[in-house]
Amino acid sequence: MARKEKSDKYISRSKSFTISDFPSEQRPRERLRMKGADKLSDAELLAIIIGSGVQGENVIITAQKLLSKFGSLNGVLEASFEDIKSIRGFGNAKASQLIACFEIARRVRNKDSKREDKKQKEDAVTSPEEAFKLIGAYINDYSKENFLVLSFDVRNKLIGVDNISKGTISASLVHPRETFESAIRKHAAQIMIGHNHPSGSIEPSEDDIKITKRISEAGKIMGIELMDHIIVTKNNFYSFKSNGLL
Repeated sequence: MARKEKSDKYISRSKSFTISDFPSEQRPRERLRMKGADKLSDAELLAIIIGSGVQGENVIITAQKLLSKFGSLNGVLEASFEDIKSIRGFGNAKASQLIACFEIARRVRNKDSKREDKKQKEDAVTSPEEAFKLIGAYINDYSKENFLVLSFDVRNKLIGVDNISKGTISASLVHPRETFESAIRKHAAQIMIGHNHPSGSIEPSEDDIKITKRISEAGKIMGIELMDHIIVTKNNFYSFKSNGLL
């Protein structure tokens, strides 16, 4: 009898806990079916992919260790095959499952990104009204000032949008260096700048005028024309060019 107890104790310690070992209402697969995938934690989603934990450790803890090792779900996504295999309990099979799942996600994300980039590149901005709509689409927090740089090719087609400053915007904080950095990388022929006024007023401030003048002069030196500076609110805009300030 003592020998049997010893054997049972050993089996219990060495068992790899799978999702089926959880009470039914706590199983990630069951929760996914009943609540939806968006209600599951990162660890639960990983646990479904992994399937089982390691000796003496349930699969949720194994998933949490994976997140802790790489800092976030995105960190796990970027991890290499060998990085994942370095974690206790991850052999070729489990590491391959994760890499394959994340590669699928990466390919879908890249295709969506390329599709959006293609759409943007095909859309030429030819009026302040179009610029207003475009800039507004990139601002998700109107309670803070966002300073955006829109880069264009020689045919006025958009090739990139960069938010280079968020918070209080002044002539002392916005430099031509940061403004033109992304445009130069993208080989832009011209740029447009835009920012929002949390106050709701579209009238340019003294700092707005100073910023515009500095960036316009720097652009002339670098051969990158400043097409316009657009101040936006949720429902209105101000064009420096249309108002003779550029």
